[in-house]
Amino acid sequence: MEPFRVHILGCGSALPTLRHNASSQLVEVRDRLLMLDCAEGTQMQLRRSHMRFTKLGHVFITHLHGDHCFGLIGMISTFGLVGRTATLHIHAPKELGPILQEQITFFTHDLGFDVKFHPVDTMVRKAVYEDRSIIVESIPLEHRVPCCGYLISEKPTQPHIRPDMLESYDIPRSQVNNIKSGADWITADGDVIPNSQLVTPADPVRRYAYISDTRYMPQLAEQLKGVDTLYHESTYGEDHLKNADKYCHSTARQAAMVARKAGVGKLLLGHYSARYEDEHVLLDEAKEVFENTFLTNEMAVFDV
Repeated sequence: MEPFRVHILGCGSALPTLRHNASSQLVEVRDRLLMLDCAEGTQMQLRRSHMRFTKLGHVFITHLHGDHCFGLIGMISTFGLVGRTATLHIHAPKELGPILQEQITFFTHDLGFDVKFHPVDTMVRKAVYEDRSIIVESIPLEHRVPCCGYLISEKPTQPHIRPDMLESYDIPRSQVNNIKSGADWITADGDVIPNSQLVTPADPVRRYAYISDTRYMPQLAEQLKGVDTLYHESTYGEDHLKNADKYCHSTARQAAMVARKAGVGKLLLGHYSARYEDEHVLLDEAKEVFENTFLTNEMAVFDV
C-alpha cells in the first residue's frame, strides 16, 4: 500500500512553551503532501521534518486563532526565497483571504509563484478539495470563533492484477484495465476464467480525521464513523473540566469518548495546555475510555 502518514510538526496550544510548538501537521498521502494548520514556527519544523518544500501543495486552516495560522505568511515568504514556482493552495475561513493578501502584498516582492485562496464554510460538512485519489471534507466544530476539522479520505482503487495468471493464460497487457474493471478472460479454447481468479482485492480505503479546537461534541462521533486514525484536541484533563467548558475545548477523556463511540482505529491526542509538564496524565485518562490512544509529539510520525 502507498504511504498514508501523519507527521506532527506542533501539538501545543496557544501559550508558547519550550517543549511544544503550536498546531501544525503534514499529511503524506498518495504521493501528495498536505498541511493541517500552520502555527508560528511551522516552517522551521517543516525543515526539521526533512519533507520537501516543493511537495506541499495545499494548506488547510481550521480557524483564525494565531496558534493555528500565524506561521502562514512566514512560510509563504520562505517558499519565495527558495525559488518555488508551483501554486500554493490555501483553504481557510473566508475572513483570512483579504488579510493574507495584504500580508503577501506588503511583505513579499516577486514571489515567483501564485497563492490561491479557497474560502471554507465552517458551518457545513462539504468537500473542500478533491482529486483523482483523495477527498478532503470540512467538519463543523464548536469553538469561540468559526472553526472546522478536516477529514482526509482515499478514494477506492481497483483490484490488483495477478501477474502469475497473466502469464499462465497468456493474457495481453492491453486487457489489464478491462480485467481490473471486472471482466473475465476467455481463452482461445473458449474456457471462461472468472475475474475473481485473475485479481486480488483492492487496498482498503483509509481515512484520517483532524479535529482541531472544539468543545466536547458527543454527536461528532456520527461524522467520524469509519475513520482509521483520529486526531482530537485534548487541551485539558478532567482536573480542568470547567476551563474546557469555558474556553470551548475538550479534555482527553472527552476525546476518547468520541473515539470510542465512533469506533475509530486509533486516537491521537494533542493541543496540550502549557500547564501540563507531563502529558501522560492526559494519556492515562483517555486510555481508561479508549485503549488504543497515543500522545503526539513533535517529529513523531503515525501511519494511518
